[in-house]
Amino acid sequence: MSVIVTLVAAYGAFLVWSAVFTGWRGVGPGPARLRGAGPRWLGRRWFVTQGVPARELAGAVSLLGVMGFAAGLAIFGAPFPALAAGGLAACVPVGAYRARAQRRMSEARAGWPRMLEAMRVQIGALGRSIPQALFEAGREGPAELRGAFAAAEREWLVSTDFARTVAVLKDALADPTADAACETLLVAHEVGGADVDKRLAALVEDRTAEIQARRDALAQQAGARFARRFVAVVPIGMALAGISIGTGREAFGTPLGQVLVLIGLAAMAGCWVWAGRLMRIPDTERVLR
Repeated sequence: MSVIVTLVAAYGAFLVWSAVFTGWRGVGPGPARLRGAGPRWLGRRWFVTQGVPARELAGAVSLLGVMGFAAGLAIFGAPFPALAAGGLAACVPVGAYRARAQRRMSEARAGWPRMLEAMRVQIGALGRSIPQALFEAGREGPAELRGAFAAAEREWLVSTDFARTVAVLKDALADPTADAACETLLVAHEVGGADVDKRLAALVEDRTAEIQARRDALAQQAGARFARRFVAVVPIGMALAGISIGTGREAFGTPLGQVLVLIGLAAMAGCWVWAGRLMRIPDTERVLR
């Protein structure tokens, strides 16, 4: 049984590694079936976009996994619950890095109204060209977005094709606000028009209202987020109390006790994921891809 469990765990680790770093390969052997070929698709993997080196992520996962296994072994005194606790602890860095990346990107996207207002002023009041206003606003924008604007500016300097420049910027940002702003500027650049100022002002107002609505939704979820953490902490406290009462520690080591502990840990993890999905604020869909 120990050999079988070890082999299954090793194959599971291989599947996770291949899915994260090389694309999902399926259950059986064979070449990776990537949804998109080349480094362009790989660059969109979440651990790359958030700037976390693979070595750092692997080190954090390994460290927390070992610590979780040691804590589970100390609490339950049984191998299978300890392995489950180590697996849950190993997922913590992944979720933390992902949450941090989403929070930073959300804060960066909150700077779009200011950038759009800067474009509007430069195009209308200062009389600058649309590409110049776009790149100036990008250089003054949030740090998370400057790389995309720098790539678009390089494309403009090489090709002087604003349509290709806009395509590079939209592909790099992958944001509905960027799509709308780029399409508005592209149409104004190609066919002209005196209503660019009004269009950008309307877009600023719309993005400001959406950002405020998202902030209000997050504020209203404060109690639910606290309850989510509380529900995750309480079972751990109850387990610590259980090992100090009578033969509680020996009960965790019995076959039935190990099965019940595994069921409890699985239920706790499932409730955590389910609650996170319920509290997820839906993103605005991209229409002008």
